[in-house]
Amino acid sequence: MRRPSPLPQSPAASRGTAEKAAPPRAARAVEAPVPRTPEREPEEPTPDERPTAPVIPLASPAPLPDAKPTAEDTTTNQGTDAADVGFLDVFKAARARRRALRAEIRRFTARQRRRRAVWLGVAASVLLLALGTLGAAYSPLFGVEKITVVGAQQLAVADITDALSGQLGTPLPLVDESAIKAELVAFPLIETYALEARPPHELVVRIVERTPIGLIETRAGYTLVDAAGVALSTTATPSPGTPLLTITGGVDSEAFAAAGQVMRTLPAEIRAQVTAVAASTPDDVTLELGGTNTQVVWGSAEESAKKALVLQSTMAARPPADVSSYDVSSPDAVVVR
Repeated sequence: MRRPSPLPQSPAASRGTAEKAAPPRAARAVEAPVPRTPEREPEEPTPDERPTAPVIPLASPAPLPDAKPTAEDTTTNQGTDAADVGFLDVFKAARARRRALRAEIRRFTARQRRRRAVWLGVAASVLLLALGTLGAAYSPLFGVEKITVVGAQQLAVADITDALSGQLGTPLPLVDESAIKAELVAFPLIETYALEARPPHELVVRIVERTPIGLIETRAGYTLVDAAGVALSTTATPSPGTPLLTITGGVDSEAFAAAGQVMRTLPAEIRAQVTAVAASTPDDVTLELGGTNTQVVWGSAEESAKKALVLQSTMAARPPADVSSYDVSSPDAVVVR
């Protein structure tokens, strides 16, 4: 068992103690050394034994600037602040919080808002452009001031222009096509037509005239008809240079349809030489060339384009003046008499 170490003492007290405890040199040499025991500290008096003094209450000192508030001070300050905070302060704090939140939202959505603004600007520009274009197109700025007729050969252009004069001043998008059709129906020679608007003020009418194929003798005289059997005009006497048609069954027969197809297929230089066309059935179409009274046996309307080319080359090789008939009913084996 270890002995307790002695308490540290001052040098003076140690010397005094050593002098008091030191025996004479003779005795010290004989006696055995006695171990030192540590001195006990004086015991503190109990609370009952301490003298009492009057207690004087003092005001709590103000905290130093650098001192940290204690828990008691914090609780006291919170109670005081809670007592001093009113409804207006809470409202201001809430408004400031909402304002800060809106600022953060604007900061994080700035790119999205810029992209949206760009798209809205583009859409608004396109819409304004479209509205401006439509407004200008339907305004008198694009009114019809000139009517141009293209494709008229047998018809007088002035007659067609006068018939369509009612469209002058009308904006190009508002031109009445039904009214134009009603005016053009009065011209039987017009087979088809097409309208073309040329801004800002021109309306172009492209027409395709009917191709007359010959005259049919009727009670009223001689009627000029096209391949569809449409009556173009009627005269008391045959018009010079127009072939006379002799068709069994009239314009509504299959023989007439075959003869009309043949006449439309012929080249212009050959069609100008034809003075008569005869057909009793769709398979026996016959042409007569004036001046030489040469006959052309055509046969049916099948392969009419090929037959026309063969007839043209044969007539170039052997002119009609030296030929009585050309038989092209079989285009691969032409017979010339």
